[in-house]
Amino acid sequence: MHSSVKVPRDTRAATLKIRVMAPLSLSLSLLKHKNCLQKANIFCNVLQTLHHRPFTPRLWKRNFGAVAHGVGQLLSQQPRAKSYAASVCSSSSDGQDMPERLWSVYNETKRQTEGLIPAIAANSVNPDTIFANNEMSLRDTEIYGFDYDYTLAFYSRNLHTLIFNIARDILITNHRYPEGLLNYEYIPNFAVRGLHYDVQKALLMKIDAFHYIQLGTVYRGLHPVPDEEVIAMYDGCHVPLENMSDFYGKSSHGHTMKQFMDIFSLPEMSLLSCVNDFFMRHNIDYEPVHLYKDVKEAIRDVHVKGIMYRAVEADIEKYICYGEQSHAVLKKLSEHGKKMFLITNSPFDFVDRGMNYIVGKDWQDLFDVVIVQADKPGFFNDRRKPFRRVTDKGALLWDRIHKLEKGKIYKQGNLYEFLRLTGWTGSKVLYFGDHIYSDLADLTLKHGWRTGAIIPELRKEIKIMNTEQYVHMMAWLQALTGLIEQMQVHRDPASQAVVEEWIREREAMRSQTKDIFNPQFGSLFRTYHNPTYFSRRLSRFADIYMASISCLLNYDFQHTFFPRRTPLQHESPFWPEHSPAGISVTSQLSRTKAESD
Repeated sequence: MHSSVKVPRDTRAATLKIRVMAPLSLSLSLLKHKNCLQKANIFCNVLQTLHHRPFTPRLWKRNFGAVAHGVGQLLSQQPRAKSYAASVCSSSSDGQDMPERLWSVYNETKRQTEGLIPAIAANSVNPDTIFANNEMSLRDTEIYGFDYDYTLAFYSRNLHTLIFNIARDILITNHRYPEGLLNYEYIPNFAVRGLHYDVQKALLMKIDAFHYIQLGTVYRGLHPVPDEEVIAMYDGCHVPLENMSDFYGKSSHGHTMKQFMDIFSLPEMSLLSCVNDFFMRHNIDYEPVHLYKDVKEAIRDVHVKGIMYRAVEADIEKYICYGEQSHAVLKKLSEHGKKMFLITNSPFDFVDRGMNYIVGKDWQDLFDVVIVQADKPGFFNDRRKPFRRVTDKGALLWDRIHKLEKGKIYKQGNLYEFLRLTGWTGSKVLYFGDHIYSDLADLTLKHGWRTGAIIPELRKEIKIMNTEQYVHMMAWLQALTGLIEQMQVHRDPASQAVVEEWIREREAMRSQTKDIFNPQFGSLFRTYHNPTYFSRRLSRFADIYMASISCLLNYDFQHTFFPRRTPLQHESPFWPEHSPAGISVTSQLSRTKAESD
C-alpha cells in the first residue's frame, strides 16, 4: 500500500500542467512563446477529444527528437505501455470507422505541427557557435595547440580541383591509365567527408554509428547501386566490425573498408569514382584493389613530392581564405598570455608562406614551439623519432635537441619527447585539428589533452537546418513517425492500409531530408535519424567542435562549455534544454529584456 502525501494546491496545478504538456516535450525556449503554448494546449485537447481517454505522459511512447540543433524537441513521447495506443482509435459514439479516425488524428496532428513551425524556426542555431561533447572550461586552459591545414589555413575549392587534376594526370603518365580520363573533372558536390569505401567491391557509401549502411547512399562509380543489390552483396545492411576500417580509418591488416576522414580526401573520393565510372562505361575489366592502390599512390604523390605545395605557394591568394580570422584568434590568445604551439605534417616552406600571408612575417613570434613534418598520427605513438632543428633556409641541423625554443623550427620528433621537454601535460592543453583520427584520437585516449575539432562543413549544414523548409520537413517527419509508432498496433486491414500509406510518406520525406544536404550522401552527421559513423567518432574524440577557429572570438577565456543533456531513451525529457551557443544566449537574453521593457 502506498502512503498518500498531501500536495499543496499550487503544486498540484503546476504538476498537472506539466503532465498535460509532457507529450509535446517542448523546450524551454519554445514554451516562452505564448502562441505556441496555446497551440500546444489546443493539440492536447484535440487528442483528448479524439481518444475519449485521460491524456497522460506515461502512456505515450516515442521521443520525437530535436527538430534542429539548439531549437529543442517538438513532439515527444517515451516508450511506455502500449495498451493505450491500442485503444486510441477504438470505436466510439461518434460513429467514425477506424480509417476515418486515423485520418482525423493525422490531419489534426499535421495542422498543429504546422502551427508551431514559425516559433521553432525563430530559434535558429548560430553557425559561429562552439558545441560541446564534454564539459570543458577555458579557465583551465593555459596552452593552445594547432594543426595547420584546415585549422589555421582554410583553402578554397580551387585546391581540391588542383589535387584532382594532378592525381588524375599522374595516373595517366605514371600508371599508364587511359587518356580518356582527361575528360573527367573534379565534382565539388559529389562526396562528403566521413564516407567508407569498400576496397574489394569498389563501392563508396555512408555508414551509421551502428555499422549499418544507409541505403540510397551506395555508389559504384558515379551511379547509385540499387538497394536490393546492396542487401544481396552484404547479406543485409550491416558491416561486421572485422571488415570496418582500422582505428585510423585505413584499410589495412585485412580490413576491407577505408574511411575518408580528411578534408583533403574529397578529391580522392571523386577521382576513385570517376576512374571506376570510366572503366565501367568502356567495359574494361579491372581489379578494384589495384585501382584503389593506384589512386591512393597518385594522391600521396601530390602531397609527398611537393607538387601541391609548390602550386599553392605560387598563387597563395587563389587557394587560401579566412586568413584574417585565424590571425585575430592568435592575436587574442597572445594578448591574454596564453602559450601556443603548432604541430603540422606540412613542410616548413609551405607553412611559412601560408602564415606570412595569414599573419605576417613575424608569425613565429606568436608561437612558443613550431613543429613541421611531424608525421601524425605516428608523432603521437612512435617514441623513437628525435627532433631536428630546421633553419630558415630549410636546412636540417643534426644537433641533439635538449630544449624546444621559441623562434626556432623543429622537424619530426614525437609527443613523448615533446611532453618531456615542455611539461605541457593533461587538461591544461587544448589542441585543435580537422582530422578526428590523426589529430585528436590519441591525444584524448592516451594523453588527456583537451581536443577541439574543426569541421568547416558545420557552417553550411547549420544554415540549411535553420531554413523554414528544413524545420517544416523535420517537424512533420518526427510527428508522422510518432503517429506510425502509436497506430501500428491496429492490425485490421483497413487500419494497416492507412498506416502503410503513412510509412510511404515517411520514406519519401526521409529521402528529401537527405537530399537537402547532399543528393548523393546526405548530411555529414546523420544517416536519417541515426548519427553517422563520423559523428560517433567526433563525439568520442573531440571535447568541443566548431566550424572554424574564428568561433573562439565569440567567447572569453572564463567560458565553460556544457554539453546539452539529451535524454536517454529510458529517461523522461522533462528538464529544459539550454542553448549551446554563448553568443545566442546573450542575444536571447537581450531579446527577452526588450520584450519585458
